[in-house]
Amino acid sequence: MSAVLETTATPVAAPERRTPWAAVIELARFEARQQLWFLPVFATLLLYVGYTGWRLLFPADGMDAYPALQDVDRATQTGPALLGIALFVCVNRAALRDRRRGTDRQVDVAPMEPWRRTLAHVLSVVPYAVLTALVVLGEFTWQALRSGAVGHGSPAELAVGPLYVLLCGTLGVLAARLVPSSFAAPLLVVGLFAAALFLSAGTNDAEWSRWLSPVVSENSRDTLPSDLIGRPAAWHALYLTGLVLLAAFGAVLAGGGRTRVLKAGLAGALALTLAGAVAQSGGATPQLLAARERASVSPEKEQTCVRRETSTYCAFPEWTPRTATWAKVVHEVQSLAGGTAHTQPLLVRQRIEARYGLDSDSALLPSADPHRVTVGTAWGGNRVPEFSAAVASVLVAGDEKTAGEMCDGRMVTVMWLALSWQDDPTQSLRNVRLDDSLSGSAIVLAPTDPLSMTAAQTAVVRELLGKPRSDVEAAVKAHWTQLTTPKLTTADAARLLGAAVPKGGGDKCEG
Repeated sequence: MSAVLETTATPVAAPERRTPWAAVIELARFEARQQLWFLPVFATLLLYVGYTGWRLLFPADGMDAYPALQDVDRATQTGPALLGIALFVCVNRAALRDRRRGTDRQVDVAPMEPWRRTLAHVLSVVPYAVLTALVVLGEFTWQALRSGAVGHGSPAELAVGPLYVLLCGTLGVLAARLVPSSFAAPLLVVGLFAAALFLSAGTNDAEWSRWLSPVVSENSRDTLPSDLIGRPAAWHALYLTGLVLLAAFGAVLAGGGRTRVLKAGLAGALALTLAGAVAQSGGATPQLLAARERASVSPEKEQTCVRRETSTYCAFPEWTPRTATWAKVVHEVQSLAGGTAHTQPLLVRQRIEARYGLDSDSALLPSADPHRVTVGTAWGGNRVPEFSAAVASVLVAGDEKTAGEMCDGRMVTVMWLALSWQDDPTQSLRNVRLDDSLSGSAIVLAPTDPLSMTAAQTAVVRELLGKPRSDVEAAVKAHWTQLTTPKLTTADAARLLGAAVPKGGGDKCEG
């Protein structure tokens, strides 16, 4: 008798075969996670996100509550600067890891060609660009939802931050393939900054050379209407996109890729970069210059006027909703005035100086037209007491030009009218003075030419702001004619309003 032992072989599952592109994506995901372990990337990313959130939740200036979106979009471009530099250095170091340690043994992926590994390093930067885009979009949306927001943002301007981060990362990979040394990246960062400075100085900051930089800052104290900005934002975004693709295709080719598709992509990226570079360097067009001239010299041709109570408010179309806020200030100041000023119709006109673009801050000349008040494009913070002082000075002096030359006791009347109705009159007095002081002589800021206060006038105004407003208001209305008479002395104003008479003349303006 014999026994036959039959055995059944255990089936062995065939290993899952991964396509080359799946392996590239998996390696890219791994490298993106690994970047967070680099202290420069982690720290700058945390700083960027944290600072942006803190600035939005806890604004440092009252003007932040009244943003102009054509300024907000540009403000999102400087935040990612450090993150981009950190990615340049750290992605460069990661791309050189296989030369030092052998990345193949650290990643559970099928072996791949060197050029595919290079492509994975390029793709590892994409999540950081996406995160930057989300921060930029969140920052812009937060500002756009504010009740005081005006204007229009540019999608092309918003794209600069994410494109900058993407460009820095891809340049880091390209540098690793062209100069395979860990010490090259920091030197390249310094070299690029030095080259940018020399280029700017050598070309006298020409239009074409300025726009070769990834981020072009043009910051002005004044905000211009959206259609007068004149920045070639779309062409610049195209230029940056071309640079990103140029660096990416160049890195993959330097990593061993030799397909026709890669070579065609490199040629297309170069053409895209050149097209954007040429188009963005044209400068302001004649049509734009004419529009800026018209808005600066004849703003009434571009504005919409609305009537509120007894006064008329003229503003550029984007600022028309803000006329109600200006009217509230005018109402508060006029409610404290006496005589005919209490109901005097005013023309509040928004004025800008746009002829010099965004690179300069030009003062507005005061108007000699009776009962006309200038208001700017910025609002909130110090701009509120400045406009209030302008309204009060026109009610007292008759026009802006005369008010700018005023140097007598009428300044007491002007400053009390301008400040007493505000929530914190003393702080508003500090804010409206050029040196932020509460004593001595000082320059008082206004939308046009500044006003002047002597030390004696400052002392009288401070005392009046500390008194019950109803008591001073009654004295102002009872003695309005005397308080608005030219050459009124500060001592006389103090006596009429029940304040201590300052020692000395007190009516010699300085500065």
